[in-house]
Amino acid sequence: MHTVTLQTHYHHVFRRRALILIALAVALVLTLMLDLSAGPASLSISDILSGLLNPENLELRHRIILFEVRLPDALIALAVGAALGLSGIETQTVLNNPLASPFTLGISSFAAFGASIAIIFAPSLPWLGHTAMLPLFALLFALLCGGLVLTFSQMLGGNRENIVLIGIALFFLGEALTSAMQYVGNAEAVQEIVFWSIGNLTKAGWTEVIVVTLCFFLILPFSMRHVWVMTLLRAGEAQAQSLGLNIRRIRFFVILRVSILCAFAICFVGVIAFVGLVGPHIARLLLGEDHRLLVSGAALCGALLLSLASFLSKALMPGVIIPVGILTAIIGVPVFVLLIAGKRRRP
Repeated sequence: MHTVTLQTHYHHVFRRRALILIALAVALVLTLMLDLSAGPASLSISDILSGLLNPENLELRHRIILFEVRLPDALIALAVGAALGLSGIETQTVLNNPLASPFTLGISSFAAFGASIAIIFAPSLPWLGHTAMLPLFALLFALLCGGLVLTFSQMLGGNRENIVLIGIALFFLGEALTSAMQYVGNAEAVQEIVFWSIGNLTKAGWTEVIVVTLCFFLILPFSMRHVWVMTLLRAGEAQAQSLGLNIRRIRFFVILRVSILCAFAICFVGVIAFVGLVGPHIARLLLGEDHRLLVSGAALCGALLLSLASFLSKALMPGVIIPVGILTAIIGVPVFVLLIAGKRRRP
């Protein structure tokens, strides 16, 4: 009888959390519509829905605005937010550190360093246009940082303390190298580096949306494949090892996919702060520690946060687009403080 009661309670909790996941998906669609409606052109949500279902219903200028300007910006916010949310939940779990995020590994600062090299020295290749060099260099240096973290962590035993320390060291190294690039660059180049470093969604087009989305959906199955392993890790490494899990090998592959996902997420849009940190905490608060739901929930929360920030960046000051990285930091800090305070009040 007691077993039946426990099973009933478990199924009830699982169904309730599944409904929360559905509610997050619905909220994401609503914020997407709000994001698409924000801007100087007089496009209502009903006009947008009608235009998406039947583009011929829109005037030519509204069709261009919707499909060539607003839709890529809104979709890149969802893709980057989901990628950062997924990266954040895996980083926090595998390092057992609530303050960990993809940027704890130094990936953001090395991406900024790569972008600054492209901006200042303006390298070009005969088979690649100049405009593609900035995201390419940001991507390559972000992947380089991930490779350095993996290499040094394997050399030093692969434990989580070493990974965090290596990541922090590489973060500060990337910041120092970026500052050195700013020191030798002219005023225009420095301004462009700063603008890239605070995050901006407006330069993304359909190519960028497709690349980031494909990267996310290629990495997601590997994350879903290890949901039971990641859930076990939350119970403690000792218990996971007693069940025969190779923690060092698991940590290696998680850091590998987090590095790839984060590198592709930020190389086109710049550094987006706090999404990879706050999104997973919100998901945990709503969904608990079951990674079968938490992986998708963290991705949805990350996408929801960045989509909301994208909407606010265009709605707060009519005629002006605020860099979205500024808003995610401004929104993320008080939300994170509230989450910490809420956890302390719970028994």
